Amino acid sequence: MPGPSPGLCRALLGLWAALGLGFLGLSAVAQEPFWADLQPRVALVERGGSLWLNCSTNCPRPERGGLETSLRRNGTQRGLRWLARQLVDIREPETQPVCFFRCARRTLQARGLIRTFQRPDRVELVPLPAWQPVGENFTLSCRVPGAGPRGSLTLTLLRGAQELIRRSFAGEPPRARGAILTATVLARREDHGANFSCRAELDLRPHGLGLFANSSAPRQLRTFALSPDPPRLAAPRLLEVGSERPVSCALDELFPVSEAGVYLALGDQRLSPNITFEGDALMATATATASAEQEGASQLVCNVTLGGESRETRENVTVYSFPAPVLTLSEPTIPEGKVVTVTCTPGARVLVTLDGIPAVIPGQPAQLQLNATEDDDRRSFFCDATLKVDGETLSKNESAELRVLYAPRLDDSDCPRSWTWPEGPEQTLRCDARGNPAPSVHCARSDGGAVLALGLLGPVTRALAGTYRCTAANNQGEAVKDVTLTVEYGPSFEELSCPSNWTWVEGSGQLFSCEVDGKPEPRVECIGSGGTSDGLLLPLAPPDPSPSVPSISNELAPGIYICNATNRHGSMVKTVAVSTESPPQMDESTCPSHQTWLEGAEAAALACAARGRPSPQVSCSREGVPRPQRLRVSREDAGTYRCLATNTHGTDARTVTVGVEYRPVVAELAASPPGGVRPGGNFTLTCRAEAWPPAQISWRAPPGAPNIGLSSNNSTLSVAGAMGSHGGEYECAATNAHGRHARRITVRVAGPWLWVAVGGAAGGAALLAAGAGLAFYVQSTACKKGEYNVQEAESSGEAVCLNGAGGGAGGSAGAAEGGTEAAGTAEAQAGGEVFAIQLTSA
Repeated sequence: MPGPSPGLCRALLGLWAALGLGFLGLSAVAQEPFWADLQPRVALVERGGSLWLNCSTNCPRPERGGLETSLRRNGTQRGLRWLARQLVDIREPETQPVCFFRCARRTLQARGLIRTFQRPDRVELVPLPAWQPVGENFTLSCRVPGAGPRGSLTLTLLRGAQELIRRSFAGEPPRARGAILTATVLARREDHGANFSCRAELDLRPHGLGLFANSSAPRQLRTFALSPDPPRLAAPRLLEVGSERPVSCALDELFPVSEAGVYLALGDQRLSPNITFEGDALMATATATASAEQEGASQLVCNVTLGGESRETRENVTVYSFPAPVLTLSEPTIPEGKVVTVTCTPGARVLVTLDGIPAVIPGQPAQLQLNATEDDDRRSFFCDATLKVDGETLSKNESAELRVLYAPRLDDSDCPRSWTWPEGPEQTLRCDARGNPAPSVHCARSDGGAVLALGLLGPVTRALAGTYRCTAANNQGEAVKDVTLTVEYGPSFEELSCPSNWTWVEGSGQLFSCEVDGKPEPRVECIGSGGTSDGLLLPLAPPDPSPSVPSISNELAPGIYICNATNRHGSMVKTVAVSTESPPQMDESTCPSHQTWLEGAEAAALACAARGRPSPQVSCSREGVPRPQRLRVSREDAGTYRCLATNTHGTDARTVTVGVEYRPVVAELAASPPGGVRPGGNFTLTCRAEAWPPAQISWRAPPGAPNIGLSSNNSTLSVAGAMGSHGGEYECAATNAHGRHARRITVRVAGPWLWVAVGGAAGGAALLAAGAGLAFYVQSTACKKGEYNVQEAESSGEAVCLNGAGGGAGGSAGAAEGGTEAAGTAEAQAGGEVFAIQLTSA
């Protein structure tokens, strides 16, 4: 039959497991002992607060139970195995309530712990001293009564927000309450007016409560510093009755200086000082006025008080009476020439002196008389009075002025004979006259023209210039004076007197004229402002020309000049354009005195120009006849020419010599003798060339022709003892800087047949050998390169190589002809290359 399903098996297994656990639990409960429990076991309650305690047990049927405590109870609730009781007005720092039950003849107990805390509601800072001297210590004391537990309390002393000292009372017994914190602090200047306070913190956050804090009321500290020196009292040693004299009292090193009190008194009379401060210094000033009752010795007192301390100074003052003298004139105003009496009357015990004359004894008046003159008008008379007080001589004086009536006077100091004023600005024109009463002054032109507005501010114009008659009058008479008024003004340019464009002719000696209107006469200076004239001074003609004025330089740079006219009243600027012209001038640089042309070249004018402005016209002629017009230069153009340069300022002439150079031409090439030459005979070749500059003559002889001589100028070639090798073609070449020209001539050397026959056998071999050797040498590098010394070539047969190899064939032909033709000469035009080596005689 089928077995149980898997799900049923699992259910049965879970049931058995649950039943097993249940049996185990019942066994454990049966074995657990009975107990009593008190909640909360530990409690922290604010002092005066209340708390519910719950006392319970697990005894199934306790016989009795209760809660033992010394605290006041307010109510109780009970059950079979529990009771709850409310404790009120808890004030003891620490109590231990006991919960108990009687069970199975045993007493079950649970003991608890209740502690109280008190917030820092009272934080007290001991009062500070009314004034605390700077630099001395004072005590800060903070008291927090009843707050606790003390172990959770922290006290902090503060200056403003700054912590001075902080103390925690951790580790104190739990029952400890209240705290005191004391600190010694050095008083500083900056502590004056500072607030000190105490902060208390009760930290119950570890017990699940908060942080309770409180602070004391702030207390303000007043610090001070008072100098040990007494005040400095400045007071007069003598004080006149009824007079006011300043007194002052000063003291340094006060802090706070504004808190200081000052007492200032003269005898029993208290003064009202004006007190000022500067840094830590105090200055009290007052005005002391003495009365007649105080006459005699008295004391001036100054007392400075600060922080309950004071400093005092006293000075002796003598109060005296000194009335001023009385000065009188018999007549304060009198006409000139009358007598006046002056009297000075003193007080008792006073000695007076009138204009330097003392009275006889103190208390007696002094007197003088004088005859009044003009010089006495406004004269002051002085009366000096002296009085001796306490060993010191005091003085007073009095003055009086005398007025004397007299007729007007016009002095140069008050009304000058010559006035100079600048034009334009407003001026106050014055012509003052002395006189009493004050005279009236009137100035007008003698021609009845303008009148000067004396004493009034007005513009000055050139129209006011002139001579005026000034009349001063009062009731004593009148005075008359002539005055001259000069009006000055700044510079001004006019085109006529200083033209903007000016042309100067070189060498004319003319000076640039630039006259400027102005008074005083302006100073004029013209300076170049650019180009070749930059920074140069333009010579100016003086306003009044004189023979001593130097003429202008022959070299004046044209350009733009800035003319500046200046006097003490201003300046003016004008731009002047200066152009220069000059007469013609020719010299070697512009018109060379010797010039050279080349024949056949394209005809051109003489290279002759002239300097000058405007540009001169230059014409050249030979003996007054103009040069013929030709397309090409001819030798006929050579000669002496006169060139004339002309412009509007004059002429200049110059003589020029013209030379015409031309290419060389061999004009004549002749032999002497003109016939043939016999062997052993002499012959001469003459070559004449036309050329300018003169040509150099060079020759080319047949190869191998020995013993050839040349004249000093190479124009003649001569041979002595002619041989057959001298026969052949000779070339004469003429050379200068413009070219070369050559002509040729053939020389034949002929002899008798007998000589030929006889000498042919013996000499033929030698001649053949010599000819072969000569041919080999001619073909050698020395002959090819032409590397011969001229002096050596003149005396050897090697001269044929000096003019190149071109004549070799001709020479050979000539030799051949010489052997078959009669002696004679032939002329041919040169052709082929000719070396430029010149043969000269030794």
